Amino acid sequence: RQAQEQVKQIRLTVVLMLATLISAFGSSFQYGYNVAVINSPSLFIQQFYNTTYVERYGRPMEDSFLTLLWSLSVSMYPLGGLFGSLMVAPLVNKLGRKGTLLFNNIFSVVPAVMMGVSEIAKSYEIIIVARVIVGICAGLSSNVVPMYLGELSPKNLRGAIGVVPQLFITIGILSAQVLGIRSILGNNTGWPLMLGLTGIPALVELLLLPFFPESPRYMLIQKGDDKTARRALQRLRGSEDVDREMDEMRLEHQSEQAEGRLSVLNLLSLRSLRWQLISIVAMNMGQQLSGINAIYYYADSIYSSAGVKESNIQYVTVGTGAVNVFMTITAVFIVEAAGRRLLLLIGFGICCVSCALLTVALTFQSTEWMPYVSIACVIVYVVGHAVGPSTIPYVVTTEMFRQSSRPAAFMVAGSIHWLSNFTVGLVFPFMESGLGSYSFIIFCFICLATLFYIWLVVPETKNKTFLEISQMFFGTSVHHNRNIKVGF
Repeated sequence: RQAQEQVKQIRLTVVLMLATLISAFGSSFQYGYNVAVINSPSLFIQQFYNTTYVERYGRPMEDSFLTLLWSLSVSMYPLGGLFGSLMVAPLVNKLGRKGTLLFNNIFSVVPAVMMGVSEIAKSYEIIIVARVIVGICAGLSSNVVPMYLGELSPKNLRGAIGVVPQLFITIGILSAQVLGIRSILGNNTGWPLMLGLTGIPALVELLLLPFFPESPRYMLIQKGDDKTARRALQRLRGSEDVDREMDEMRLEHQSEQAEGRLSVLNLLSLRSLRWQLISIVAMNMGQQLSGINAIYYYADSIYSSAGVKESNIQYVTVGTGAVNVFMTITAVFIVEAAGRRLLLLIGFGICCVSCALLTVALTFQSTEWMPYVSIACVIVYVVGHAVGPSTIPYVVTTEMFRQSSRPAAFMVAGSIHWLSNFTVGLVFPFMESGLGSYSFIIFCFICLATLFYIWLVVPETKNKTFLEISQMFFGTSVHHNRNIKVGF
């Protein structure tokens, strides 16, 4: 009987696969695309800012003002992401998970049109406003897609499917890097089109996602609609017999009825969820403050100091993006076997060592083979980050919380994620000018601290039901409150 149940557990159905691919392409892909899209044509966009200013005021723009406008264009995106994260809980509770993803496409199509016409309209303000709006889209999708997919998946596929949104984020980054090659769209005529292309995945999702089911957990636990939940589950599992999963959801529903739906404030005050909350905050801060954005930001100058020709740097950047995609694909296949905890530890470990070595390599750049060491460090860092820190926190956030607390938890995790992202974007240029290559030592320590925290506190969550995971943590909080250190 158990063997039969094992077999029954494992199937990935066409409906589940398509729902995963469509929501990840329609939402997560855009997040990655918009992270990188502004990078390669930055020179031409800045020229546009300047010429527009000259046309308006008859004098060239001062350098300091141009720098300010440019850093606004870049950093308004994570700020929008923060606003988007704050909207997660009210929207997913009101419109459902799928409903929120469909509604979210407004925040993609509108700014896509705005950025596409910015050059014709001769307005750089449009670009900055559009970056905030498209940031809201990314803030919502970076939280809602993992939540939606985590609730659609059977427990034995939850990790692998949970990594897919991150995979599409890396594919989005790579697509923007490829399109940004000078001979394709990264030139002074192609950039408005390049910025506007972000609307296409949104339109695809708007057309196709309505044909797929809403999260059965949402329908049953939050809407109390037993029939729709059962139908959705039967479609997702490709089988009539979904009693076991329905029972499990009802059990979760009963154990939660006492709690009701939690707001962020309730979540912060609940002792039973304290360690889960601290854990997702630690992982999301670790993910963003571990220096991944700085590495991407710094990569071009590392490559040029390594003697890569100016015109070839864009191809090396695309290479790094491809490594990122490849390693994330690997993570999809190993996350169920290796488990979440191990991948997080290995990933943060690799990042920690790479940052330390990179500091050394950048300091002794004058030695003729050192620049190649720094290129290697960047690539190894990207590999390490793709395996654990960038992929697993989303999976674990879905798993550590039950239905009633999940939206509020994603809101906290998302806000921390985008605040940290915004901080790095804002602070790193100053760190770089003040500390130079030593700024990576700070990232090295952050990786180390996160690694220790995960090693001491975060348990393995693979192949367990949401209820079992919350009970595991309940044990932890009891032990911690008795001041007994628990090592898993």
